[in-house]
Amino acid sequence: MQNPQSEPRFAVVNGAKIGEGTRVFDLVNLFKCTVGKNSKIDSYVYVEEGVVIGDNCKIRPFVFIPTGVTIEDDVFIGPNVTFTNDKYPKAQGEWKLLPTVIKKGASIGANSVIVPGITVGKRALVGAGSVVTRDVPEGVVVAGNPARIIGRI
Repeated sequence: MQNPQSEPRFAVVNGAKIGEGTRVFDLVNLFKCTVGKNSKIDSYVYVEEGVVIGDNCKIRPFVFIPTGVTIEDDVFIGPNVTFTNDKYPKAQGEWKLLPTVIKKGASIGANSVIVPGITVGKRALVGAGSVVTRDVPEGVVVAGNPARIIGRI
């Protein structure tokens, strides 16, 4: 079995800075991004230019992270999570990047969508399948479409 910490055989890693102890699995696209130490990037993850992923993060399969997203340390991103970076996307013309920040220790459940310009607070938990349309305060649980506070941690 191939050691996933070594060079993944079928991944595209172009201009990315990857910290010590980080494991990158096959079929991943990391383009001019930064990934901290001891993180895990599972298969079928696409990370665009300028994205910063902190230390000790776990990014599960089929996650899309576009330019403008910052993920701090100790964050969990569940499978099939999609981040967006433009509220009015179109194929041609100008667009406006809205930055998104996921604070330290937050967790994003599987199949969630994070619209652009959002901050998810420290240790916040986003329930599976949520659509996050506004900032999530520190230490709360949100769920639903649109995501609303349903508890505190």
